[in-house]
Amino acid sequence: MVGVAVLAATVLTVTAVAPAPAAAHGARPVPHVVGTGTVPVYSYAEAIRESVWVEAPMDSDGDGVRDRIAVDLVRPREAAAAGVRVPVIMDASPYYQCCGRGNESEVKRYDANGLITSFPLFYDNYFVPRGYAFAAVDLSGTSRSTGCEDVGGRAEVTGAKAVIDWLNGRARGFTADGTPVQATGWTTGRVGMIGKSWDGSVANGVAATGVPGLATIVPISAISSWYGYQRFNGVLRASDYPAYLHSYVNGRPAEACAATLARLRADSAEETGDYNAYWAERDYRTAAGRVRASVFVVHGINDLNVPTSQFALWWEALAERGVPRRIWIHQTGHEDPFDVRRAEWVRTLHRWFDHWLQGLPNGVQWEDRASIETSPGVWRDEPDWPARGARPVRVALGVGDGTTGTLGGRGARPGTVFSYTDESLGEDELVTDPNTARAGRLAFLSGPLTGPLRISGSPSVRLRIRVDRPTTELTARLVDYGTATRINHFASEGVRTLGTESCWGEASPTDDGCYRDTAEITATGDHAVLTRGWLDAAHHTSLRFTTPLRPDRWYTVDIPLDAYEAVVPAGHSLGLVLGQSDPEFTNVDDRDATVDVDLAASRLTLPVAGRVSLPAVTVAPQVRTESTATVRSNPVDPRRVPDRGRSTRD
Repeated sequence: MVGVAVLAATVLTVTAVAPAPAAAHGARPVPHVVGTGTVPVYSYAEAIRESVWVEAPMDSDGDGVRDRIAVDLVRPREAAAAGVRVPVIMDASPYYQCCGRGNESEVKRYDANGLITSFPLFYDNYFVPRGYAFAAVDLSGTSRSTGCEDVGGRAEVTGAKAVIDWLNGRARGFTADGTPVQATGWTTGRVGMIGKSWDGSVANGVAATGVPGLATIVPISAISSWYGYQRFNGVLRASDYPAYLHSYVNGRPAEACAATLARLRADSAEETGDYNAYWAERDYRTAAGRVRASVFVVHGINDLNVPTSQFALWWEALAERGVPRRIWIHQTGHEDPFDVRRAEWVRTLHRWFDHWLQGLPNGVQWEDRASIETSPGVWRDEPDWPARGARPVRVALGVGDGTTGTLGGRGARPGTVFSYTDESLGEDELVTDPNTARAGRLAFLSGPLTGPLRISGSPSVRLRIRVDRPTTELTARLVDYGTATRINHFASEGVRTLGTESCWGEASPTDDGCYRDTAEITATGDHAVLTRGWLDAAHHTSLRFTTPLRPDRWYTVDIPLDAYEAVVPAGHSLGLVLGQSDPEFTNVDDRDATVDVDLAASRLTLPVAGRVSLPAVTVAPQVRTESTATVRSNPVDPRRVPDRGRSTRD
């Protein structure tokens, strides 16, 4: 979403830290390794459970004492007794007490003495018996950590990084009573960070520091630039958003972090929407050249919480630098793959960690780089993403019948202008019944596709416009008009919780490792919005500053749409719908702006894989939409947090 020209970093080619060979465990055989995989030989119930506070190199709350980051650990007792060192799987999160993790919103639980007794998620139950330690880390200012949560900033990232430093003997750690404690006697120092949403975002941030010891990260539905998450190309997503996120997860007394809260409000430049030093600090993509870890990206292509540009631009930056990587793209929304493709996810993650953390030659790094859900429950492995051979195809805008324009063909004659005035339309009003004249939008339709059209990558719209206000929000939506059964990502993000459960790993008396099963929610409808894009028109020159528009001038503006992966079936029509203020997704007032669009100088650019393109058409086809409610069952909350969890009652 963020203009890459503005945020470009020096291109460097890097190689991820090579996995440690299995022999690093010692010359003698390692009990938990059989062949090229790890096996469950250690007791989870008898595992060592402990809490450590790692000293971070900053004092984010200004109390004169360095922050201490709370780390709850579980590791195999038998390995420690035998002198077998183990790698660490680490999930650093702000959610462990305020909100919970996973589909069932699990929180950490402690006994009367403050000893950790129950960890959220399955990582501990499954991996500890197989020769791993698991570390659940409270981000600065959350749960049992000191300091102040600065929402993606230096304190958050540096605090999580300090834990990796401690695991490698480069930082100090203490027990609750202040006794110094080290980790170098029981761990190899190799760390794999994993987590969904905010947790995965901090994994991206820590990887971008290049910290030694971080061997791999698995960011799930994660943010790579907090500007692109909270600002849509200069457009305000929600008012007071950084402060809201801070308060949502804050685990300290309000007065302890009042100064941090004030800085979040002052420095995030809400009044302008500009990209500034505050956002640069929270932009991990500019430091992609420092990444030494391998990266396993997972994202839902219909995620309306963390937009798909967050993974796509990060993936692109990593690819440019040769970072070893893998990607899963599923069709649901803001979901964990554990709740989409559970058995295959656990199997794949196990092999990924075995290679990058245990150093086992299982070949996972040579397999197809991309795994893509092509339709509900149907997956295809491919060499890479975007699809190899995908190319940008320019699609012209035509006049059509004067009410609905066309996509494809030769386009409009020079000087042809369509105009529309802002009406603050919701998404249904924008995209339904595209053949009907509706104030506040412009709609363009392709002819029925002669074959399946695969879109793989990031579309964009270039418009030549004249606006009678200094600025306005510009929005664009790409729509698949045609009946199909699709995953309904508007309903609980596309996944429902079932009454059965399955268990993944071993149990203790307080942590059973069992989770409710899930299933994708599908619905049959006659259209679906594929991807969306937003731009504050006054940021058309740069995201760093505004350039107010003059009413007597024409401007060329580019609206980047979020990345997408889909096959639009033969017989369907593709639609492009333009709007302005977007009350359902953003927080920008209707300025009553009238926008003139020079059709001949405007176009849609599609990343197309394969030979099928849009058929030439001079009159828009007749498209009817009657079943909107079956596809769209709940509104979009514009004030989202990176992850809210979901109760089993959903």
